[in-house]
Amino acid sequence: MKVLVIGGGAREHALCRSLSLDSAVSALYCAPGNAGIAEVAELRPVDALDGAAVAALATELEADLVVVGPEAPLVAGVADAVRAAGIPVFGPSAEAAQLEGSKAFAKDVMAAAGVPTARSYVCTTPEEVDEALDAFGAPYVVKDDGLAAGKGVVVTEDLAVARAHALGCDRVVIEEYLDGPEVSLFAITDGVTVVPLQPAQDFKRALDGDEGPNTGGMGAYSPLPWADPKLVDEVMELVLQPTVDELRRRGTPFSGLLYAGLAITSRGTRVIEFNARFGDPETQVVLARLRTPLAGVLLGAAKGTLEAVPPLVWREDAAVTVVIASHNYPETPRTGDPIEGLAEVAAEDGPDAYVLHAGTRHEGDAVVSAGGRVLSVTATGSDLAQAREKAYKAVARIRLDGSQHRTDIAAKAAEGR
Repeated sequence: MKVLVIGGGAREHALCRSLSLDSAVSALYCAPGNAGIAEVAELRPVDALDGAAVAALATELEADLVVVGPEAPLVAGVADAVRAAGIPVFGPSAEAAQLEGSKAFAKDVMAAAGVPTARSYVCTTPEEVDEALDAFGAPYVVKDDGLAAGKGVVVTEDLAVARAHALGCDRVVIEEYLDGPEVSLFAITDGVTVVPLQPAQDFKRALDGDEGPNTGGMGAYSPLPWADPKLVDEVMELVLQPTVDELRRRGTPFSGLLYAGLAITSRGTRVIEFNARFGDPETQVVLARLRTPLAGVLLGAAKGTLEAVPPLVWREDAAVTVVIASHNYPETPRTGDPIEGLAEVAAEDGPDAYVLHAGTRHEGDAVVSAGGRVLSVTATGSDLAQAREKAYKAVARIRLDGSQHRTDIAAKAAEGR
């Protein structure tokens, strides 16, 4: 099977790594990729937002499967263009991807499907913003309705900060604050059958102790020893299957990866948000624990034959991912700094710990930073404590001037909290 992965972040590196280990994959390409993905896949240049260009590349490569990684190409209709070329594609249509592309659309779908979520208002004027903020009170939860590369959500006790963020958006969703720990649960679907993956927890705040600004994610772990063993079944029944059924009822079937961001509140499980693709950094830990070869599962979703795919098999190991970010992330991250120590991790820590690239590029023979979240280190172990130890041992080998990372990823869970 020839597989083409679209994107160039840590999520795509994790996908390519898993696909490269799948004996069913005879050729693996990534476009545009990054410095790390080049080690496991052949890179091809492409504008990931140009559906016609992606379809043409897939046709040229005679791809049997195209996997569209990031949200922006999905919302732009890249998967539609590939499907129109007659090539199986893992990723929803532009219409179905509005589940992530528009938070107001997602709220409408959830209301119709009876999916439990936070109460909310959709606001387009300053007057509506003020009324909504006053109705819910602090802490304020303000979400840009559209895509914002993980930076569209503000959770704050400061009314002025909340109002400023709301007024900076064309349309904004203001909702009640949900208490309790957050959980990410992915599901693969062909629009009818839904196959859940293992839950993970990520860490959005930049600093230890969940302090500092929101980021795209500074680390993750799986499994969740503190979670109710029935959590996955509950979310399947109350959230994932009803959402997929509702989208199909509307004539916009969702095929691909449905990501539910959940809050385990005092009143029960509630949906915080939906994404239409694998999430970063949770993908890194979830795929690290998946024993079933990945390509056949993704192809089953793309072809509408997911029901025939055997049940997924998972490793007993735990996995922890720690993100290394550049200087001054997430405000104005510095780029162009050389990264050292990557070969040391491969030589000393592999295969139980390995580096996945996000914002990197080659500059001559050197690998340099090219984004805010530069790398993630993923490690597996017999339990979370061992996986944490291996991950941070590998992190310590990497040298990037001014870089930052959290030191408390999975710490509470490893201690049984």
